[in-house]
Amino acid sequence: MYQQDSFASSFRRSFNMLPGALRWILAINVIVFVIQALLDLFGLNVVNRFIIEWFALSSSSGEMLTQPWRLVTYMFLHGSGFHILFNMLWLWWMGRPVEDSLGSRNFAVLFLGSGIGGALIQILLSGVIATGPTIGASGAVFGIMVCFAIMYPTQPILLLLLPPIEARYFVAGLIFLDVLFLNAGDNIARLVHLGGAFWGWILIKAYYRGYNYDAWIGSAKQSITGVFSSSGPTKRTKNKNMYSVSDANIIEEIDQNEMDRILDKIAKSGYSSLTADEKRLLFELSNKKN
Repeated sequence: MYQQDSFASSFRRSFNMLPGALRWILAINVIVFVIQALLDLFGLNVVNRFIIEWFALSSSSGEMLTQPWRLVTYMFLHGSGFHILFNMLWLWWMGRPVEDSLGSRNFAVLFLGSGIGGALIQILLSGVIATGPTIGASGAVFGIMVCFAIMYPTQPILLLLLPPIEARYFVAGLIFLDVLFLNAGDNIARLVHLGGAFWGWILIKAYYRGYNYDAWIGSAKQSITGVFSSSGPTKRTKNKNMYSVSDANIIEEIDQNEMDRILDKIAKSGYSSLTADEKRLLFELSNKKN
C-alpha cells in the first residue's frame, strides 16, 4: 500500500535538498523572525526594540565605525511577515540556480557582499537622501537577483495575471522603480536596494573576469589552519620498497590528466560549467604549475 509522507518530512527533505549557503541564509532569517514574533506575542516588545536598536543598520557613519557588526546583522532582521516572505521567496527562486552554478562559497560572497555594499552606499548618501534605521535582506537579495539576470537573462519570470517576463527585463524594471521612487518617503530602503544591485553586478562581473572567491576563501582557510597547526615537521617512516621519483611521476601524470579534463570542459561549456570542486582543483593545479 502506498504511504504518503507527512508534511513535516516532505518539507524537511525538500529543505535539505537546497544548496548549503542558501539553506543556512533562509534558516537564520526565518529563525530570527520567529523569535521576534514570539517576543511580540508574549509582550516582550522591549526586547525587540533592543534588538533593532543594536543590530539594525544605522545611517550614522560614526555609529557604524564603532558598531560594524550592523553591516551584517541588519540583513537578518525583518519588520513584518510580508517583508520576510517576499525577500525569502525571491532569494529561493533566483538564488538556488545561482548557487548551483557558482558553488556555496561564491554565493555567500555575492549575498553578503551585496548586502554590505548596499549598506555602505546608504551610509555614504545618507546626508543627501534622508534615511533611518534599516532592517531586511532586500539589498542582498537584489544583488542575487542581478546575478541571476546576468547568468540567465532570458529565463522567464511568471507573475500573477502577467505574461512571462525575461529575467533581465524584470530585474531592470524593479531597479527602475526604486530609482523612480527613491525619495518618495515610503519607508522602503531603496538606497540599499540600489546599492545591493550595484554590488551584485560588480561582484558577478569580477567573478567572470577570474576573481574566484571560492578559491580565495579556500586559500585563507588553509593559511589560518596552517597558523594554528603544529609547527614542527611530522616524521613518517619511509617504505624502502617505494621510490619517490616514481611516486612524483605518477602524481604529476594524474594532475596533468585532471588539468586536461578541466580545460576541455571549459573549452566546450565555459568556465561557469565547472563545479566548485573543479574550480578549486584548477586553482590548486595552476599554482602548482607556477
